[in-house]
Parts: sequence; C-alpha cells; structure tokens
Amino acid sequence: MMYLLWVRGILARRFLRVAGSTAGVALAVMLLAVVGLFLVNASNSMTARAISAVPIDWQVLVIPGADPDLVGKALIDTARVKTAHRVRYADVAGFEAQTGGTTQTTGPGQVIAFDSGYLKDFPAEVRPLAGDANGVLIAQQTAANLHVGPGDTIWIKRIGLPSADVKVAGVIDLPDADSLFQAVGLPPQAAPQAPPDNVIILPQQDWQQLFDAQQKMRPDTARLQLHVQLAHAMLPPDPVSAYNFVTGAEKNFEAKVAGQALVANNLGARLDAVRQDALYASVLFLFLGLPGIALAVVLTFAVTSSGAARRRIEQALLRVRGATTRRIMALSATEAAMAAIGGTAIGIAGTVVFGILAPGMLETTSVSVPMLVFVVGVGLSLGFTAFLWPAWRDARWITVSSARHAVVRTNAPLWQRLWLDMVLLAAAGLFFWQSASTGYQIVLAPEGVAATAVDYKAFIAPALFWLGTALLTIRLSASIISRNGVMLRGIVRPVSGPLASIVSAALSRQPQRLTIGIAMTALAISFATSTAIFNTTYNAQARIDAELTNGSDVTVFGTSDKPAGKHLGLLATSPEAAAAEPMQHRFAYVGADLQDLYGINPRRIERATNLSDAYFSGGSAAAILHRLASTPDGVLVSEETVQDFQLQLGDTINLRLMNARDHQYHPVPFKFIGVAREFPTAPKDSFLVANAAYIARMTGSDAFEYVLMRAKGDPLALARQASSSVAIDPSLKVSDISEAKHL
Repeated sequence: MMYLLWVRGILARRFLRVAGSTAGVALAVMLLAVVGLFLVNASNSMTARAISAVPIDWQVLVIPGADPDLVGKALIDTARVKTAHRVRYADVAGFEAQTGGTTQTTGPGQVIAFDSGYLKDFPAEVRPLAGDANGVLIAQQTAANLHVGPGDTIWIKRIGLPSADVKVAGVIDLPDADSLFQAVGLPPQAAPQAPPDNVIILPQQDWQQLFDAQQKMRPDTARLQLHVQLAHAMLPPDPVSAYNFVTGAEKNFEAKVAGQALVANNLGARLDAVRQDALYASVLFLFLGLPGIALAVVLTFAVTSSGAARRRIEQALLRVRGATTRRIMALSATEAAMAAIGGTAIGIAGTVVFGILAPGMLETTSVSVPMLVFVVGVGLSLGFTAFLWPAWRDARWITVSSARHAVVRTNAPLWQRLWLDMVLLAAAGLFFWQSASTGYQIVLAPEGVAATAVDYKAFIAPALFWLGTALLTIRLSASIISRNGVMLRGIVRPVSGPLASIVSAALSRQPQRLTIGIAMTALAISFATSTAIFNTTYNAQARIDAELTNGSDVTVFGTSDKPAGKHLGLLATSPEAAAAEPMQHRFAYVGADLQDLYGINPRRIERATNLSDAYFSGGSAAAILHRLASTPDGVLVSEETVQDFQLQLGDTINLRLMNARDHQYHPVPFKFIGVAREFPTAPKDSFLVANAAYIARMTGSDAFEYVLMRAKGDPLALARQASSSVAIDPSLKVSDISEAKHL
C-alpha cells in the first residue's frame, strides 16, 4: 500500500520530471535500436546485392587426369550447390576467314563449349547481338576482326592439327569475359589477365569432335571447368559471416579433392570487398549514432538531477522517521521503474513505427533477439541508474541535517580545477596530427592479411574534441553567468529590455543548471548539424560514384559494329534530354597490354556528364580538358599505366589500334599530356582518353559506341524514352544512374 501511495504522490506532484526522464530513456532506446536496425539492414542489403552481382559463384578447374565425376561428387558433398555445369576451353593458334575477296586472320584465341542448360542457369554470360543464339557463336570483337557475320564460314587453326571450318550461326557479346576467362589457381598477388581477344563458342558435341584429339596430344591446351552456383538462401545475411561460410566451404572442398581441382571463388572475392563496406557501416554507427545516444543519456540524467534537492529533503524526512536505506532504495526504485520501463517500451514502439514507415526496412531485416535484449537492457539500466545512484549516494554519504538544506554552497568541479577541457582539446589535436601524419585511414586492409579491420584509434581525436568542447562550453557559460557582468546583461537585453539587470541577476544565482542546459543544447545542435552535413555529402558522393560508373544520367551502350552514336540525333531530341554527347569506346594495345580507349570531344563532353577535378592529376578538370583539346594527338593515361611503363609528360606513345579498312591492329602515335585517375564508364585500373576526331582519322572509323545523356529531370523517364528510341536495335543497352546506385 505504501508503494502505491508513493507512486500516486509522484504522479501527482512530479509528473513532468518523471515524464522528462521517461522521454530521455525512450530517446536513448530508440536511437540505439534504430542504429542497430540500420546496421542489420545495411549488412543484409550489402550481402544480397553482392551475391546478385556475381554471375558465377565458383569456377572449379579440373586438373588434367582427374576424374570430373569424382570432383563433381565431392563438390556436391561439400558445398550447398544449386547448380553446376561443365565448360570446356581450348587454346587455338588463331582464326581465318575469307570475305569480300580478302583473307582476314587473327592472333591466338580460345574456343569454348557449354553443356546443355548452361545458358538457362547462367544467362548473364552471353548476350546475343545478331543471328541465331544456337550453334556456332562468335564474339563481336572477333567478328569485327574477321569481318564476318551469321552464315559466314571461318577456319579454326587448331594446335598440332589441321584447321577445321565451322559456319557462324550468330554474333554475341560476353559481358562477363573477365571472369569467364580468368586464370584459375594463380596466387592472390598475381596481376589479373586480360580475356582473349578472339573467342568462338561451339556446341559441346562439336567441341569434343574437334578438340578431343588436340587434348590428347597437347593436354596443356585444353581444360575443363565446373561453373557453380551455390544455394544463396542458405548463406548468412551478414557479409562477414557469409564470406567466412563461403571461404570455409572452398577450403573444405579443396581438402577433399586433394589437388585434383582448383577453385576461383568469385563469390568469396566479392563478399571480401563488401566486408569493408560493412565495416564502414560500423564507422557510421560510431560517428553518428553514439553522440546522439550519449546526448540522450545526458538528458535523462539532467532531468533526473533537476529534482535532486527535493528528493534529498524527502529522503531526509524518511530517515528521520526511521526508514532504512533498503526501504529508501525500494521507494526510489518505484519511481525509477516508471521511467525505465515506460521509456523502454516507448522507445521500442517508436522503433517499430520507424521500421514500418521506412521503405523496405523491415522486409530486409530480421529481428535479432540478442540485439533486442541488449537494447532493452540498456534502457532499463539507464532508467534505474539515473534514479537509484543519486538515492544510494545521498543515503550513504549525506547526513540528514545537510540533506535538509535547500541551498548548499558548491565548489568548482574537479575537472575545472584540473583544466580537463583544455587537456582534452590538446590531446585531440595531438592524436589528429598523429593520424594525419601516418595516413588517415579508418578501415584498414593490410597487404597480405585476409581480414579487414576498423582502426578505432582514429576515433580518439574526434571523441576527445567532442568532450573537450562540451566541457569548455560549460566552463565559459558558467563563468559568464556567475559573474553577472556586462556580457550576460548584453545577451539578455534583446529579450528582457529594461529588466536586463534583474533578469541577469536571477540567472546568475543558478549557473550550474543553466550551463548544463546550454551545453546540451549546443551539443544537440552540433549533432544535428553534423548528421545533416553527412547526409548531404553522402548523397552527393553516392550520385558522383553512380554517375562515374554509369557514365551519365543515362548511357546508351553499343559496340563497334552496332554503335549507339548513329542514333544520336534521335536521342538528343528526347523531351527529357538536356544534352547528349557521343563517346568512342575502342581498345588499344599499350605494349602487350590491351586497354580501354575512350574518344571524346573535350570541349563538349561536360555538357552530358560531370568531370570532377579529382578525376585528374596535375591540374583541374577544365585545365586538363583544355590541354587535350589543344593537342590533337594527345592522350590521357591512367596512373597504373604511367607507373608500369615509366612514362614522362611529353613522351610519344605508339598505341596499336584496329583499322576499319583491314581490321588489323596498326601503331598510332600519341603524345602523353596528362594523367586520368578515373573517367566515366572506365575501369578502375588501366584506360586511355584521347580526342575522338584523331582516333577516327587514324582508324578510318568515326563510329561512336556510346552516347552519354543528361536528364532534365527524372533519369528513369529519360531512360524509358531512350529505350523506345533505340528499340529497333536490340543490341544496344540503355542504363540509367539508378542502376549504378544499387550496385
């Protein structure tokens, strides 16, 4: 009965203070739960996107002499395999074709064969361009080299055997050629190998008829791979756990086959890269979530401490009347229970509402029981600690006589006497200088170490700065308020007018309470400002990255045989198009290295896409483009190529480009005038950028393979219009910036 009376009295006399404490607990619980929900959702989404971006999970190379059936059985016994198909590869000396009264010959290439059902399970490996999708298929680059199409006959120059002729049924593109032709079994530090320039796909029975004999004579020229798709539904949703699961299954399989097969773990490599993104999500939690949670905790304690004097008087009366410390703590616990349980319940309910309102949040996030228990535990601990700790402290260390004094003399806190705020700010500057001098990296991936990790020491500097700034704010505010000087009266005069002296005198009598409120308000504003700045910069950077990947708001991708540039007039007149610019995409040999070559009009390219200064080295984007426009034979080279070939500005580079007249590669001189770190649609490693007019003149072809388009409004609307404009040519691909944002 006594506890019920106590609760009724609290609700009647101190309802607002209890409500404030409850709101503080609810805010802390909701912030913690929402951040946890975000982390789980981000991890699940990153894992799902990483898995969907891998066409072939595993490529298993069967060692010559090993039994493919035994390898396949070991594969099924070890990993949870959804499907597995056999792919045969054969090296050839080249291809030859006679068209238009001339004979065209290529260099070395490869002939591959898929088993039945392969293209149904791995549809992303082959994209039909012309002719039939069944029978003998020739890659579009090879078809351009030989100047052939569907119905033409080509000769395959087998190694150690006479040439064999086949009739082309269709022309295709191989979007995933880098993975399809990767060298399985190379050490991790080995440089990736470029896919073959010349490729033909044969039906499996035709491949065996033509190359079984070559395989017996030269086993090193033919090989068999098993292309595997794992059961993705069985993978853990977290990228780190999924990576460990996939790599563990790979090692288990390799141990069972005992050297009879090697594995190229494409899915593991992709998840390995995503692990770093997952760690950046943890960084966001530390950088954005913890300050807000800390602010909510401080708010709870501040609201609770606002009634500390009244509680001390009440506890003194209880002690005079014979109440024990246990009874006082029990009564305080009833008040704490209202704030702790109510705040926790409200915080969890608010999180559920947020999850329902946030698009796709609950659909991709499973409720984690440990996380839920942790959040509830934090809420209950915060609520009970905010009330029980002051009650226990007063009961043990304050006498009844001193507790009954409503006004007490206070001394400067220990941290002010030690100048802790200045020490923290100096330490923050020292740690920041140390981090900056050694290269400020939050997520570390040391060379030779498989695991990535967050460098939590990098957070010491901002954490110390945050705390030091808060304490300095309290010190300055307390000094200004307690002195009741000209500065305080000047601050309140715009509001109080002629009563400024009276108001400032009243404020100066309660500096501690006011300084805590000022500090909390300043920290809340700084927290909200930093979050808003981060959100704005993150969205802007995400768009820049997506535009870099896609090329522009909308990009129409074509080939040398089917260039998108021939539709430029129609695309440029689309109602949603603000600008449309063509861009060449060719291939050029730098020594023996085949690289992507982009031909542009430097004076007009920025009408359709944004080029950041960070894309170039040695000058701004405008300066580099002006230099390229002023040098007709100039070329921008990637940093990797500059280092590999030890180039110096002004050097002449002889690039081998394919000539449209004879479809052979011929040397073309270029002048090295600058370095390009990145470029729209370009790969991250090696590429070249030159003037489109010079490339067209030296190769005899003015075709533009790509068209970059800037949207007036919604890129999706422009993409739909562009797709309608090029619908007559199914070989062209239209991609908008939203597709790149979801990669």
